[in-house]
Amino acid sequence: MNPQEINRRHFLQASLVGSTLALGASAVAALVKPDRKPDGGLKLGMASYSYRKFTLDQAIEMTRDAGLKYINLKGDFHLPLKSTREECQAARAKIEAAGLTLVGGGVIYMKNNEHESQNIFDYAVNAGMPVIVCSPAVDALDTVEKMAKQTGIVIAIHNHGPTDKTYPSPMDVYKMVKDRDPLMGICMDVGHTVRIGVDPVECIEKCGDRLHDMHIKDVTKASPKGEEIEVGRGVMDIVGILKALEARNYAYYVNLESEPHQDNPQPAVRESVGYIRGVLAGIG
Repeated sequence: MNPQEINRRHFLQASLVGSTLALGASAVAALVKPDRKPDGGLKLGMASYSYRKFTLDQAIEMTRDAGLKYINLKGDFHLPLKSTREECQAARAKIEAAGLTLVGGGVIYMKNNEHESQNIFDYAVNAGMPVIVCSPAVDALDTVEKMAKQTGIVIAIHNHGPTDKTYPSPMDVYKMVKDRDPLMGICMDVGHTVRIGVDPVECIEKCGDRLHDMHIKDVTKASPKGEEIEVGRGVMDIVGILKALEARNYAYYVNLESEPHQDNPQPAVRESVGYIRGVLAGIG
């Protein structure tokens, strides 16, 4: 048995009910260290792209079922960009009535078009989204920065790995935003980061002050051919990533983006959440 499999079993045991009752891992963390904050102080949430085959109502209920309190909406599926102010406010009210917090929207692609950018920011304001997870064209960055400063909305530019010619790595985003307003930052997709051979832990250490959002997942290989898999079953250094976030007192969101089994995602979601919480309990 290899060390990775041993670690996986240890942390799944630490979460007790991991894949079947993610909420139980929070109780484990409390038992390990009574004064420890839930989830080690990290804000675990859901990227609603995980539920792209389901309605907003279903995505809300499935997020609750996974034991998560935060949700980032993928507009194409759960709140279209062309939604009216009333529709945006109704979606937010529905989320809050379910006991969840809407923490952002995206990934949203942004061209160098001030009118289109204004519509995107209006959409975020209307829905009360504090963060826009996006992939803007390089020549749109000045406009995006200006509107971020006008609205106070945090910008988290998403890296998309081997197929992304502009932002393959979080460090590519960092180079673009490091001298801009502090509202301009990064949404690190750890899966895409590993698939191009970059260490997410090093990225957290180097660009942590600009890390404004995170998509957490796992992959089968640290190469462009790596495929997404339940967290804990792949090659990702989940322990190192979570330790690095805790060390920085990371204040934004760690949103699970579970892409396998899109027609029946919940078993994989529960297992992934349970594993993450088991790791957090184990390193407490």
